[in-house]
Amino acid sequence: MHLASASVDFALAFHLSLGNNHDAPEWRDLIGNIVSHDKHPLLMDRAYEDEATRRAALDSGFISAVPLKKNRRFPWKYDKELYKRRNEIEGYFRRLKRFRKVFTRYDKLDIIFIAFISFAMILGAVLM
Repeated sequence: MHLASASVDFALAFHLSLGNNHDAPEWRDLIGNIVSHDKHPLLMDRAYEDEATRRAALDSGFISAVPLKKNRRFPWKYDKELYKRRNEIEGYFRRLKRFRKVFTRYDKLDIIFIAFISFAMILGAVLM
């Protein structure tokens, strides 16, 4: 599952992908549908560190806060203090995975699984 979250209890968008797909191209498809007019930061891990993903984030109006791989030839700067807040997004995933049906994925059909994830997000927002 790929998720764009605005805060610890609010998801902007999400979608499912095949398990053998790389994260970065899937995320570029997801973020292409979201536009930020206020230069909100995107807190991402190193899986999203490539130049195409960074360019997609900047083109959508976001600020990319992703740590660089050690072997990056042409490094760019990122806000290390802002990146420390990425654990808040990981907390959002932890709250979703409290539902056994989410972390084990019993459902064979994607539409049923997406419906339950949406339900878990709504229930999580109500209970928080």
